[in-house]
Amino acid sequence: MMNTATNIETTFKGILINKDEQGYRAELQDINENVLPEGDVTIKVLYSTLNYKDGLAITGKSPVVRHFPLVPGIDLVGVVEHSDSADFNVGDLVINNGFGVGEKHSGGLAQKARMKSEWLIPLPTAFTPKQAMIIGTAGYTAMLCVMALQKNGVTPNKGEILVTGANGGVGSFAITILSKLGYTVVASTGRLDESPYLKALGASEVIHRDTLSSPGKPLAKERWAGVIDSVGSHTLANACASTKYGGTVAACGLAQGMDFPASVAPFILRGITLAGIDSVMRPIEDRKEAWQRLSDILEPSVFDDIAQEINLEQVVEAATKLLDGEIRGRVVVNVQGE
Repeated sequence: MMNTATNIETTFKGILINKDEQGYRAELQDINENVLPEGDVTIKVLYSTLNYKDGLAITGKSPVVRHFPLVPGIDLVGVVEHSDSADFNVGDLVINNGFGVGEKHSGGLAQKARMKSEWLIPLPTAFTPKQAMIIGTAGYTAMLCVMALQKNGVTPNKGEILVTGANGGVGSFAITILSKLGYTVVASTGRLDESPYLKALGASEVIHRDTLSSPGKPLAKERWAGVIDSVGSHTLANACASTKYGGTVAACGLAQGMDFPASVAPFILRGITLAGIDSVMRPIEDRKEAWQRLSDILEPSVFDDIAQEINLEQVVEAATKLLDGEIRGRVVVNVQGE
């Protein structure tokens, strides 16, 4: 009986991406535990999220996934089931954001994950596991953007802050955080019908993205004291062109494109700063600071406004809707379905 028991294969449910002679596909299936990559901490995943990068990975619309098979999901929160690390014990609640997880290391859209301990941080006591994933990489990235503006002296009295891609996860949290810190926020979106949602988050004005998304002038009328941009391309170029003297633009995304069709004029004539925000490989110290600040700023009511919950069975369909711009705010995935 003992030999039989030890030979039983342990499986769990998750989204698995494969690429072979049958093509590229992402499917919900029973996954064998031997598919999990190397790591010193094994985690029972409670919640994950659906980010733009996850949408690209699941649909195959961009070469996000580096090897196959792989579980997508750049975010996760869960309970430590096994640990060979001195930093984490069985039963600890932990968070992972980034570090190539969901791209080259299987991620959070499965009921079990194996991670390197140096990628993990403890779940802040201010948040439930679900709340932590509503925040996820999107909220954590938004906080890093706000920190970059503050580091460069962009205070609320300096003027309006533009947030592009406002209906997305980063945009929604950026508006919320900035508003709670006393900034005047202008939200840019392609869906003006969502204006009531954006104003409820704290935006004082909502503008259509078309005012920023086409080729513009090297310099435009000065308006923004700061910008948080998750769009890139012409939108980022036009945001820079209309940023006030000495202002800062935090760039963290490429929803419109990776190109940056701009000139040096805003930089050498107005002294603006373009701050690149990487959330994937950010040092642990910065991550802990960002999460601590989020726990200080955000109130529980925020989470109901920003997020919708789905289960693993709904992930593949939701990924397509996310890329088509049909989802606002955050999508949190109840991985255990409990």
